[in-house]
Amino acid sequence: MFRVARCVAGLGEVEARAAGWRLRLPPTTNGVYSNAQLDDYQGRPRRAFPWRPPLTLTIRARFSHEAGELRGTAGFGFWNSPYPTADARLPALPRAAWFFYASPPSNMALAAGVPGHGWKAAVMDAQRPLFYLLASAAPAGFVLMRFPRLYRALWPLGQRALGVAEAEARVSLTAWHTYTIAWDAQQTRFLIDGAEVLQTPRSPAGPLGLVIWLDNQYAVVTPQGRFRGGLLTTEAEQWLDVEIS
Repeated sequence: MFRVARCVAGLGEVEARAAGWRLRLPPTTNGVYSNAQLDDYQGRPRRAFPWRPPLTLTIRARFSHEAGELRGTAGFGFWNSPYPTADARLPALPRAAWFFYASPPSNMALAAGVPGHGWKAAVMDAQRPLFYLLASAAPAGFVLMRFPRLYRALWPLGQRALGVAEAEARVSLTAWHTYTIAWDAQQTRFLIDGAEVLQTPRSPAGPLGLVIWLDNQYAVVTPQGRFRGGLLTTEAEQWLDVEIS
């Protein structure tokens, strides 16, 4: 059902194994972007990305390091690859339904009460009428969000505009687990070893592409208007083993 191709950058490597793949980063520096990735949308315009709901993805996975020790970002699921690319896709507002990991100093604190880094189940769809309606007020909103009382009162509206829902995935990353994303038009469910970790009526619109990756990036995106990103040095080899059911 899912047919993926390798896509690597810098020192990233993807190794085929008997039952799946190992995505590998050797020690890297913060002067080189390194990414080990599998996906099924390279060379396609976004309108031709292959997946729409209803759809279920099941992946067995384990990492080389626990949360906090693993450096960079990693994960698997569906997204719209919103960044400009060499194959002429223009920037777009993000859509995703995935299990997502980010290490400090990443801070993508878009869901109230959920840390801005760590291992999460998450959905986002910023291509919503409410987001476009509120976009012109964003500069003033960033200032207001710096006051804790106003943040608590107003950010739920911003989170709804972004179509964001998240929950921490509190499992050992170095142990094998079975991860399931059940993506329907009216809801998205995330399960680990059959136990539900997030169920939300927020569901990104398609079409989206399947992505599985491990890289040395970090990003800061907060309701208070803090935006930055960069690359991290990794002093030890890191890897992600995956098997797609």
